[in-house]
Amino acid sequence: MIIGIISDSHDNITLIKKAISLLNERNVNMVIHAGDYVAPFTVRLFKEFKCPWIGVFGNNDGEKKGLTVVSESRIQEPPYELNLGGKSVYITHDINVASEDGIIPGRDIIIFGHDHQASIKRINNQLYINPGELCGYVSGKSTIAILNTEKMEAEIIEIPIQ
Repeated sequence: MIIGIISDSHDNITLIKKAISLLNERNVNMVIHAGDYVAPFTVRLFKEFKCPWIGVFGNNDGEKKGLTVVSESRIQEPPYELNLGGKSVYITHDINVASEDGIIPGRDIIIFGHDHQASIKRINNQLYINPGELCGYVSGKSTIAILNTEKMEAEIIEIPIQ
């Protein structure tokens, strides 16, 4: 299964549209958003995905009722867990809120955001993925991740800001 992973979109419509286009071109089977959409109006754009999508709330998602309505309840309180491609997936926004040491035992894949720093780490048999920030506001880079659950491999992809 091929999963697109985004986080910290922070209302950046231009880069949200670019990410949607890229993930649709890559024919991903699902998209996961690790939080910080900010306003409900940007979530309307997610209807353009050619696959299902889900996500969790982030610390900047204050209008939860509006986000829930516009997303048709696809955005959940973190942590959210599911099985994708035979792998257990744990989704949160801020991993340090979920775990003091940043380790989430007993899951195959851990997806998070919040710190705007793209990273892919293997800890024992687990894969930790932070797609970085889609918005590009903090690091100056817009990044997403693509995960192959069969190979247990992920890659960070930079989206041109200009």
